[in-house]
Amino acid sequence: MAGASLLTLLDDITALLDDIATMSKVATKKTAGVLGDDLALNAQQVSGVNADRELPVVWAVAKGSMLNKAILVPAALLISAFIPWLITPLLMLGGLFLCFEGAEKLVHGKEHQAEQPAVNEPLTPEAEKEKIKGAIRTDFILSAEIIVISLGTVAAASFINQVLVLSVIAVVMTVGVYGLVAGIVKLDDAGLYLLQRGVATKNSISRALGRFLLVLAPWLMKVLAIVGTAAMFLVGGGIIVHGIEPLHHLVSHWGEVAAQHSSVLEGLIGIAANGVVGLVSGFVTVLLMGLVKRIKKQ
Repeated sequence: MAGASLLTLLDDITALLDDIATMSKVATKKTAGVLGDDLALNAQQVSGVNADRELPVVWAVAKGSMLNKAILVPAALLISAFIPWLITPLLMLGGLFLCFEGAEKLVHGKEHQAEQPAVNEPLTPEAEKEKIKGAIRTDFILSAEIIVISLGTVAAASFINQVLVLSVIAVVMTVGVYGLVAGIVKLDDAGLYLLQRGVATKNSISRALGRFLLVLAPWLMKVLAIVGTAAMFLVGGGIIVHGIEPLHHLVSHWGEVAAQHSSVLEGLIGIAANGVVGLVSGFVTVLLMGLVKRIKKQ
């Protein structure tokens, strides 16, 4: 009897872990766009930091990110347990914020760049602390979006499954994002090391790889910035489309019509619709916020 009970328990645990893995995979796919934006933003946030302070700064922001998620996960679970109808409005607000942030980047991008210190200009300890605080604040907003999107994918699951999935997502996302950020910010240092080693040892492969990494590093930052901005519109627009039932049905109908000709065309229809809705929502929000600021100044 004891052996049978143990086997039953192990079978239940295995089934639970399988469910958690499946739901976590779905949630990860849903949040992939936000993660791209999160990665790009955090990589940019630590730019300009002294080379010997880059990893400590990334570590400080990563700890802040984990604290953010320690606050957000219980809050999301409480909302799901007591006021589940609030999930969709929160998703809509989060999606609208992403669209707004993307549009603001396009509208005020040059102004923000002009405000940034020169890359080679060392930061004071006070400026470094402010940079860390700013990165943690940005992470809080994006982490909230990731947690809410993840919660939306497991809203029908049991409470224990919700707890485990959100916990897995919180840990994996934090480790993954900030591990990649650490790698990205040290990419140029790795390239310089390989180049110098190649020159010293007359190793042409090491020299070539070092030069490649030195050229790749700044371009990678630019690509991440572009991908991150595009992800804001696509993810935010997708959330808004799914939250507005008539619009969602219309886009789904277009997709069904397109699917009769090509599955690729069906996917492109969905992406295009999400992107257009995201762009329109973002620029309308920027316009409205600008009007509100002008009214307050009067």
